[in-house]
Amino acid sequence: MRRRLFIGLTAASVLVTATACGSSDGGAASGSKDSSGGTTEVKVGLIPIVDVAPLYLGEKKGFFGERGLKLSLSSAQGGAAIVPGVASGQFEFGFSNTTSLLIARSNSVPVKGVANGSASTGVEGEDFAAITVKGDSPVKSAKDLEGRKVAVNTLKNTMELGVRASVTKAGGDPDEVDFVEMAFDQMPAALDGGQIDAAMVVEPALATIKGRGGREIASSMVDIAPDLTISLYFTSTRYAQKNPEVVEKFREAVAESLAYADSHPDEVREVVTTYTKIPPAVLKQVTLPKWPTEPNRASVERLVRLGDESDLFKQAPDLDELLP
Repeated sequence: MRRRLFIGLTAASVLVTATACGSSDGGAASGSKDSSGGTTEVKVGLIPIVDVAPLYLGEKKGFFGERGLKLSLSSAQGGAAIVPGVASGQFEFGFSNTTSLLIARSNSVPVKGVANGSASTGVEGEDFAAITVKGDSPVKSAKDLEGRKVAVNTLKNTMELGVRASVTKAGGDPDEVDFVEMAFDQMPAALDGGQIDAAMVVEPALATIKGRGGREIASSMVDIAPDLTISLYFTSTRYAQKNPEVVEKFREAVAESLAYADSHPDEVREVVTTYTKIPPAVLKQVTLPKWPTEPNRASVERLVRLGDESDLFKQAPDLDELLP
């Protein structure tokens, strides 16, 4: 399999440029009780993307406050910073894609899922992630990606596994794909300029490419598994053991937030404008992910099998230890 870095971009590139997120500076000590009312303040490491909208919406609706939790939200470049941040105690909780957490567990990093994060819509052609090409590209299906440059945001992670699943489904050999690493927000211009032949993108880059006349050739997250569990909120095993009540309150609040977000898409789009700089015109066209309250274990098991085939794991990750 051919893989290479593209113009020196890091594996932790983010989807959009974020506005400043909440800071804990000057507040109560993270993870400690507020002396005025018994509120527990917890730091949460997030990536400023659409997927985390339920957490912001749940905070706004008071779902966390009702349970005595005060969130201190900190933006990070990606799971590469959040996973070790949670493991070391810098954050009490974090958000990361499922594959990164599987890799962490296979490397004996002491993290544990607390609540579901986001999921694929499970609908071919109507998902928030897809392989895209220019409108006049000769590429008609994922099989045609053999020997061509395909951009993914992170090598040997979820997006690459998705492309591999789509190529295999179409009857091609994924080992013949030339994977290059690039930030999602740089993919539309690179596709237009001919630097890459295809881009595995998520929203809002997907809406941007389609708005420029690009075409979707495969819904790769759907090709991995129906209703794929894309991400999870997690904590360290040490924090979970020492603070089970806080972890349970956080889990309950996240579950309520996910359910509310899933049934109030207009409010989701509104809250996204408070922590990202996605243009309103683009945001209207964005396909939102799904936010089920529970992870789909069968889909995570499929990720494990694909990860094994791609040599992502040093040892088989224990799903009972990882999943909420």
